[in-house]
Amino acid sequence: MTKTDTVVKSDEEWRAQLSPLAYKVARKHGTERAFTHDDFPKDPGVFRCICCDAPLFDQARKYDSGSGWPSFWAPRGDAPVGTREDRSLFMRRTEVHCARCEAHLGHVFPDGPQPTGLRYCMNGVALRFDPDMAEEAGG
Repeated sequence: MTKTDTVVKSDEEWRAQLSPLAYKVARKHGTERAFTHDDFPKDPGVFRCICCDAPLFDQARKYDSGSGWPSFWAPRGDAPVGTREDRSLFMRRTEVHCARCEAHLGHVFPDGPQPTGLRYCMNGVALRFDPDMAEEAGG
């Protein structure tokens, strides 16, 4: 990723672009309530960052974890997905963020299905589904 790929906006610009909940989650590291984002389609396509529109996860890597949040066993191969340690709320977790715009997406846990054994537990409000990328979803 080059410097030109990075998306930087002021707090006011993010607030104007995002819904109040998306702003709270993506820009302020919040979490939406479990089972509140049940409208994710099962059609082929790609899930994009709500802030910068970067393609992050494919429908083919999505699964029902029973956690109440959209879950994936891996990001797209070319996705700008980053991780860092999160010690908030008296826990030690691995935060997942968009490396292009630093949007908070969710957390990754080591209790997912094979082939990775990982569960990328994402906030649905931090993602936008793009059915038009279905043919490119192999990423």
